[in-house]
Amino acid sequence: MIILDTSVWIAFFKKQPDVFETARVVLEDGKALGLECVFGELLQGAKNARERDLILSYWDYLPRANLENVWIEAGRYSGEHKLVSKGVGLIDAVIIIAATWSNAKVWTLDRKLLRVLQEEIVFN
Repeated sequence: MIILDTSVWIAFFKKQPDVFETARVVLEDGKALGLECVFGELLQGAKNARERDLILSYWDYLPRANLENVWIEAGRYSGEHKLVSKGVGLIDAVIIIAATWSNAKVWTLDRKLLRVLQEEIVFN
C-alpha cells in the first residue's frame, strides 16, 4: 500500500505529468491508502463545492488504515525525533506512523518530509 501525501494529491488533481500517470495507476490498482488528516488538508484548500465533491469521492473510494491512538504515537515520535525543529509537522508524523503501522510506503513531494523518512518507506 502507498500513502499519497497532500503534495502528491495536489499534483494529481492538477494533472502534473510527473505525478498524474503513476498516481492514476496506484489508485486504479487499489494500492492507495487514505488518511483522514491528508484529506482534511485537501478539503481545507478546496476552492469550491466541485473540488470538495471530487476530494470526497476519492475519500469514499479508498481503503483506510486502523489508526487508533495514531495522534498520540505521532506526537511521541515527533518529539523523540525532534521533527518540529526539522520543519516537519504533526500531520507528517501521523503519515510516518500510519505507514509504519500499515506496512505502507509514503509518496511525498515535500523535501522536508523526505529528509526524515526512513528509506524503506519512501515510494519512488
